[in-house]
Amino acid sequence: MAYGIGCALLLFKHTLRPDQETQIKVMALLVALLQKVGGRERADMFEYLWKKNMRQFIHKNIIHNWPQLGDEMRHYLYVLQCLSLGLLEGRMRMAMDPNDAEQRQHLQNLRLSAFPIEVEDGGHMTAERRRSLCAKEFRKLGFTNNGSPWQDLCLTPPGLLALDNMMYFSTRWPNAYSRFVLENSSREDKHVCPFARSSIHLTLILCEILRVGETASETGQDFLTMFYAQDHFLHELFCVCIQVLNKTWKEMRATHEDFDKVMHVVKEQISRTLGQVPTSLEFFRTKISSLNYSEILRRRQEERLIQDEALSPPVMELRKQLEPELLTLIRQHRLNYLCEGTKFRKISSRRRQDKLWFCRLSPNHKVLHYGDLEDNIDKPPIEMLAQKISVSDIKYVLTGKDCPHMKEKNSGKQNKDHMDQAFSICYDVDSCLNFIAPSPMDFCMWIDGMNALLDKEMPSERTRSDLDLLLNTELKLRLLDLENIPVPDQPPPVPPRPKNYDYCYQFTSTEA
Repeated sequence: MAYGIGCALLLFKHTLRPDQETQIKVMALLVALLQKVGGRERADMFEYLWKKNMRQFIHKNIIHNWPQLGDEMRHYLYVLQCLSLGLLEGRMRMAMDPNDAEQRQHLQNLRLSAFPIEVEDGGHMTAERRRSLCAKEFRKLGFTNNGSPWQDLCLTPPGLLALDNMMYFSTRWPNAYSRFVLENSSREDKHVCPFARSSIHLTLILCEILRVGETASETGQDFLTMFYAQDHFLHELFCVCIQVLNKTWKEMRATHEDFDKVMHVVKEQISRTLGQVPTSLEFFRTKISSLNYSEILRRRQEERLIQDEALSPPVMELRKQLEPELLTLIRQHRLNYLCEGTKFRKISSRRRQDKLWFCRLSPNHKVLHYGDLEDNIDKPPIEMLAQKISVSDIKYVLTGKDCPHMKEKNSGKQNKDHMDQAFSICYDVDSCLNFIAPSPMDFCMWIDGMNALLDKEMPSERTRSDLDLLLNTELKLRLLDLENIPVPDQPPPVPPRPKNYDYCYQFTSTEA
């Protein structure tokens, strides 16, 4: 443990240097060290680094100070976030033990924080009366098994992590906690928002959205800026969301039968707000507060109307007419992307990822150029890429488990991590150029681009989403003149034939 913390201290000191290249290399070493050590030592290292204000340093001096975060740094910040949130997995998968005195005390503290007066008044009651009063108070707290509330926390996930969140809320925001419980205690029984049950399900929702416990992808880059802006990130996020849940419950005038519906709306509120990429918890709080139940209904209605309009027969016919032209546009975009080129990592059987190589398509779309990438060059010109493949020699493209480098022995777990972003360009007889895309977006671009080169259909999800976006935008532009004018499902009837076709009129010289 001392060795790990010592290494972390040394690396942290180097991270403080202003040189960006040094910071990238130090972050790479730090992430590799955290991935290597065991769970207990990893927790100690994170505790030490956070005490040294590394989170604040990353947020201020890297995320907000760099002109642009490169792919490498974004990946390391993503992995660091995954590893930190992964420390919660143990609590998430641990059911409550009724024989554990500390866990029982946490439950009692929840009750005491919400109902201190009742406890004092009941101090001279009999044991039976006291048990009855406790059960009543646990029911007011929203526990389903109010006689044995620990049973509610046996569901894993979220397990004891839900109890941790409830305890954090009750101690960090005691007034908000008391207001939540007492406000619901005064409501009619069927309209009560159960705090404990809601907290357990909300914790599960947050774990799903934040992917707590999932292994970090070796090519992922989607980190939350908000994570580095806030200590105790998940607990603080829970405190905001549980109050939003209570507000949404009131707006929906929900009853116990509506519990699942409310949780679905809250999950949508959280997901939509995170989709706006909030940079701080306050920004998240502001945005999710404005995204109330009425706004959710309005957006759903808009999406439903757009969908209904898009499925009408005249619009479907117009879509068919527009689709070939837009597919040609997407095809050209993919080929331009290949001409720009992409950095790829060389990942060996020892899982080293420090070597990079570059591949790009020639401007005339006839040759693929590739070669090793030097440290000081981001996008090398074609002249610096020593190797090449003629497009006319390419036979087909393989993806996923069909790729040769995904079938290699002694790297089963590694292959699973890369499977979704692996592809191979096969040329000549038994020759293949193997790739692992740095991101799902790059994977889609290259698969589409290679299929476009081979005059095949572009199969990726990205193509479908881009085509839908372009079609919907073009349709909206073309239908602007018909706004508020109902478009019939059937075309107007063809008028009857004229009595004669003598449309010719002879002009006289005077008329002319």
